[in-house]
Amino acid sequence: MSEENKFTFENEEYRRTYWHTCSHVLAQAMKRLHPDVKLAIGPSIENGFYYDFDTPAPFTPEDLADLEAEMRKICKEKLKLERFELPRAEAIKFMEEKEEPYKVELINDLPEDAVISFYKQGDFTDLCAGPHLDSTGRIKGNAIKLTSATGAYWRGDSKRKMLQRIYGVAFPKKEELDAYLAQQAEALKRDHNKLGRELEYFTTVDYIGQGLPIMLPKGARVIQLLQRWIEDTEQKRGYLLTKTPLMAKRDLYRISGHWDHYLDGMFVLGDPHDETKECFALRPMTCPFQYQVFLNRQRSYRELPMRLGETSTLFRNEDSGEMHGLIRVRQFTISEGHLIIRPDQLEEEFRGCFELANYCMETLGLKEDCSFRFSQWDPNNTDKYEGTPEQWEHAQGVMKNILDDLGIDYKVGIDEAAFYGPKLDIQIKNVFGKEDTLITIQIDMLLAEKFGMYYVDENGEKQLPYIIHRTSMGCYERTLALLIEKYAGAMPCWIAPEQVRFLPVTDRAADYCYDLARKLEEGGYRVTVDARSEKIGKKIREAQLEKIPYMLVVGDRDMENGTVSPRHRAKGDLGAMSFDDFAAILKEAVDTKSKE
Repeated sequence: MSEENKFTFENEEYRRTYWHTCSHVLAQAMKRLHPDVKLAIGPSIENGFYYDFDTPAPFTPEDLADLEAEMRKICKEKLKLERFELPRAEAIKFMEEKEEPYKVELINDLPEDAVISFYKQGDFTDLCAGPHLDSTGRIKGNAIKLTSATGAYWRGDSKRKMLQRIYGVAFPKKEELDAYLAQQAEALKRDHNKLGRELEYFTTVDYIGQGLPIMLPKGARVIQLLQRWIEDTEQKRGYLLTKTPLMAKRDLYRISGHWDHYLDGMFVLGDPHDETKECFALRPMTCPFQYQVFLNRQRSYRELPMRLGETSTLFRNEDSGEMHGLIRVRQFTISEGHLIIRPDQLEEEFRGCFELANYCMETLGLKEDCSFRFSQWDPNNTDKYEGTPEQWEHAQGVMKNILDDLGIDYKVGIDEAAFYGPKLDIQIKNVFGKEDTLITIQIDMLLAEKFGMYYVDENGEKQLPYIIHRTSMGCYERTLALLIEKYAGAMPCWIAPEQVRFLPVTDRAADYCYDLARKLEEGGYRVTVDARSEKIGKKIREAQLEKIPYMLVVGDRDMENGTVSPRHRAKGDLGAMSFDDFAAILKEAVDTKSKE
């Protein structure tokens, strides 16, 4: 980072410090306007900041406007931020006197040897580790925007009190804020949670449950098309298809380690602590199930690599505050696979997994939006992980060499590994900039031994294989959400739920349209005929709003000449042409998996 950019938003540390100070300005404004409101936490986040407050009623847009105005005043006051520390007992007493119970709880939960620090700005003081700007005057008051207010459970625990969270964003210049808000307005138009419902790809129902979406015919068709494509692609690359149960007894999860490391994230059927009765759990991963395919009989080194693939429905007990449309759900389907390999095959097979993921991202048009994270364990938090430090250092060293050989530009994520091994996470951002994992490729040198997964080598000796856990495209629901946002609902023709709509201009042309539609359907295309007695302009507008790739306007002249008049949703009128010429255009768009 150059010296001139040290105090700009190009410096991530400065940007987060700026936003963190904004959260304190928000809290100070809140206490000035609503002294009885209790303070919880207020960090910087990826796209701005938030602060959680305990208040009896939700905040209104008018409340946010008043808070913004007060924040601008605080910025103009140029209050100095001063850090000081207190011993634990004094810190608790200090916050008790201010009647801030959430701060007292946070102090009590700090380690005994923790440094307890505060930041003071004028008449306001907050418990905080920092860092902060040196003055509120560093913040551009007219470039602050409080964007929304939502509910949030204290410490993310649904058993605790529901607080009110105010989100905000700020920039060093008003023009930057305006550009950001314009971009957010565009993102809102593409938001799959809004657009996907409007276009009838999916819906949710309160009495079914949060994070359990209903796929409507359009969404179900896109997922079916993706699934067929992935399964056919994997078959060509030597994968063996499996189909395994959706649940298992806790005995299986105890062997795999999920019972010890992932129980809170599982849906358990029965009492997990009652050893006198059978207890089942819905599967959060497929790996321990697919291992049984390998274990079905003794295996030879000649049978490796064994590439197992499955379209797996999984269940994870995500926190209710994390649910978002199709991006994060409690039941989802994933293109999951496990490669059981000899150690000498690791680099070649890892490369093959990465090339498959790369092909999927490129074909779907998502690659340019992706980044890579090398997720490692945290040696200071070993309770979360299986294995010894030596095993982890070895696995991570091997993976680093592979990633470097592949020339992958990655960031390191500490404490982001799976409990059994390091992984490459292919990350992607939604339209609002929220990052999620799209695809993972993981190296596992531990679980084979837990399951007794030996193979016989060329010398007749038993050996433990390595395992690669991977997805080729990731979660189907999440991918559908990202595609809706990427293409603003206008799905590429090859995966569009409806590819062609015939629009007869007259009743006489309807039978001609049905005859041509049947020919396209026989070729495997998805076609409808809009034979309603409506004006052709209305039919075109409706098809355009539904993002249909091709509209075939057919009138009496087309019937006489044996032609059709196609319109493309983006290119407009393509002119009259023979039906065969149009069929060739459609075939090329589908066969080449064009992104148009």
